[in-house]
Amino acid sequence: MGTRIDGVGLRSARGPVLLSIMLSTFLIAIDSTILSTAVPTIVRELGGFDQFPWLFSVYLLAQAATVPVYGKLADTFGRKPVMVVGIGVFLLGSVLCALAGSMVWLIAFRALQGVGAGAIMPTALTIAGDIYTVRERARAQGYLATVWAVASVAGPTLGGLFAQFVSWRWIFWVNVPIGVLALWLLWRAYREDFARRPRRIDYAGAVLLTGTLVLLVLGVLEGGDAWGWMSWPSLAVFGSGLVLLLAFLWAERRAEDPILAPWLLRRRIVSTSTLAALLIGVVMMGLVSFVPPFLEDAAGAAPIVSGLALATLTLGWPVTASLAGLFYLRIGFRRTALIGAVVTIAGTALVAGLAFAASVPLTALGCFVVGLGLGLVANPTLIAAQSSVVQHERGVVSGANALARSVGGAGGVAVFGAIANAVIAASGDGAALHAGASAVFAGIVIAAVALFGACLLLPTVPIQDEPA
Repeated sequence: MGTRIDGVGLRSARGPVLLSIMLSTFLIAIDSTILSTAVPTIVRELGGFDQFPWLFSVYLLAQAATVPVYGKLADTFGRKPVMVVGIGVFLLGSVLCALAGSMVWLIAFRALQGVGAGAIMPTALTIAGDIYTVRERARAQGYLATVWAVASVAGPTLGGLFAQFVSWRWIFWVNVPIGVLALWLLWRAYREDFARRPRRIDYAGAVLLTGTLVLLVLGVLEGGDAWGWMSWPSLAVFGSGLVLLLAFLWAERRAEDPILAPWLLRRRIVSTSTLAALLIGVVMMGLVSFVPPFLEDAAGAAPIVSGLALATLTLGWPVTASLAGLFYLRIGFRRTALIGAVVTIAGTALVAGLAFAASVPLTALGCFVVGLGLGLVANPTLIAAQSSVVQHERGVVSGANALARSVGGAGGVAVFGAIANAVIAASGDGAALHAGASAVFAGIVIAAVALFGACLLLPTVPIQDEPA
């Protein structure tokens, strides 16, 4: 499919492809909120409260580990086959999650979902980058923002309703018809104009990166709980993770076509936008993972109420994401991202200030403000990086961005979970949960300030329809 065909919209020649991208994105968007509202219900049925952070971390780890591989595959074989495989694997993982009989199996099948998600989001973004110019993407973002807006309401609402009145297992069954429709539209409508480029996939790098991430997150999540921080299991896990990290860096320097190409770090626009994506993951998943349990326990909110409070995060995001194109076309990518980072800091500060006085409406307001800020950071930084490379590099750039956001989310959940567990264990009284939440939300504020620093480092990039 060419890059210029009769405008942007669902009724245009590219409309069915856009709808397929929207449905595929919806699978990922709704997954970020629908599960968190049902965590207390799942724990009551399956047990394993201390393991629940793994429901998020293992998904994000699997996503992070596979994103670079999918990015290379998309640049080698085309976007369509990668997207089809990703949606298929995600649906298989969803069905198995719905059938899981224990927390361990649910965590394992969440990992399989993550393997599929690793293909969906970056490939969807890459397809959008292929079929729309930079200026057209400013309009296309309005459609994609609508997806996040719908998911922000539908996810928590469905999650709360299923958890309270039906079964949490329907959280995963609902993915099946959506994914099947997205597959059908993609297969029928998308005819990509893509010249295959023979490339060698760096499987060794992918395995080493996966091992590194798993060991480091395992050490953070289990340290101070399953074993002491300075015990031999903790030292062994962190030590092994460090060894694999060094091995990964060594292997990437010698790989013919490394999974994380050295030029990604050498190009300032790509490296700074990737750093921003990592910090976006930390902020977003920190709130997604801890706001609903905090409100349900500290404020006595029902699952559907806590879910709707969190929904304002992903409701605020598309509001500004749909307007971000107007902003960056007028004032540039960097200034738009900086404004978003300032708004994000304000929102996280409000949420943190409420940790010892739990209020559902005010927490919802804080999450909404955070969403407004992230909507002005995420898309402009990614589009700036995409517009700076040629077509056959766009998949790698999109993959690196998605990888960074997944690593940030997984690492953020792990670190915040460890902080919360340590503070709660030290407090040992009725205020323990409030103290743990206060520590977590303070950490999210710090991450938001770091996000502002990353946006400050973003170079000024001229708006251009054709990559340099």
